[in-house]
Amino acid sequence: MSLFRKKLAVLFPIIVLCVWMFGGCGSGVGGDVEEMPLSNKLVVVTTTTQVTDMVKSVAGNRLRLIPLMGPGVDPHLYKPSAKDAAALSKANLIFYSGLMLEGRMEDVFAKADTKAYAVTKNLSEETLLHPDDFVGHPDPHVWFDPEIWVKCIDVVRDGLIEADPAGKEIYVTNAETLKTEYLAVADWAKARIAELSKESRKMVTSHDAFNYFGRAFGIEVMAVQGISTATEAGLADRVAMVDYVKRHGVKAIFVESSVNPATIEEIARETGMRVGGELFSDAMGESGKMERGFAGEEYDVGTWAGMMKHNVNVLVEALK
Repeated sequence: MSLFRKKLAVLFPIIVLCVWMFGGCGSGVGGDVEEMPLSNKLVVVTTTTQVTDMVKSVAGNRLRLIPLMGPGVDPHLYKPSAKDAAALSKANLIFYSGLMLEGRMEDVFAKADTKAYAVTKNLSEETLLHPDDFVGHPDPHVWFDPEIWVKCIDVVRDGLIEADPAGKEIYVTNAETLKTEYLAVADWAKARIAELSKESRKMVTSHDAFNYFGRAFGIEVMAVQGISTATEAGLADRVAMVDYVKRHGVKAIFVESSVNPATIEEIARETGMRVGGELFSDAMGESGKMERGFAGEEYDVGTWAGMMKHNVNVLVEALK
């Protein structure tokens, strides 16, 4: 029996469980893996766009990357498809965000014979936020604090080295380069946000994805929904937000690319407040889509660095 058939035999119950639990109507972007050409490269499955970008940056071209989620996909509500299950059956490695961001998918990863790494697995409890409305789990949106997200790179580096020792030098070099890039973005963001008066640093969004961002950059963050988008905002939540916007003289409120904008747009109408723009929250932008920001700088919104620069530029320009 071939190695693939042995592996598929082991994973078949998990694949069935995945499809049975989640159905075959997911919005994954992994594609039909049956049509991919055979290769000696590692087959690595990733979940969110942020994780995919990190893995791709560390690995370079040494692997075949199969991302499950694409731009505009909400990981809180994501339902894997049969194609996603097939991709998992072919994976040598799986990297996911963790901290319950992907919900029930983590149970599937835990039962898989394939090595699966939550990139957040080594973060200390002291580093994480534990909001009152998410009892039992920390806030999973850690990628919005560069000094936290940079610590996740080591998990990717070490997982790739374990699976592919021959690529160690490449993985180590790329990981260090990526850390430097992340911290440079942090410095850039602090300088941009410093252009705002402290009174105007109030950020109103659809759901609580930006608490780490707020803590890292000194911004007061308010959201209509809680950390997960699985529960819709109620009437009381909307009323409270309308009151907050009016009382605090908020200059603009923001929609998110992966969340239905209807609630924020309704609040904008009720308060006479303008929508300051669209922010990337649980998913980044389309890979390769270039945007010109402050001082003519160009960046790809399909990368973590580009996502951060887009969000900061939109925020600063709207709140000035």
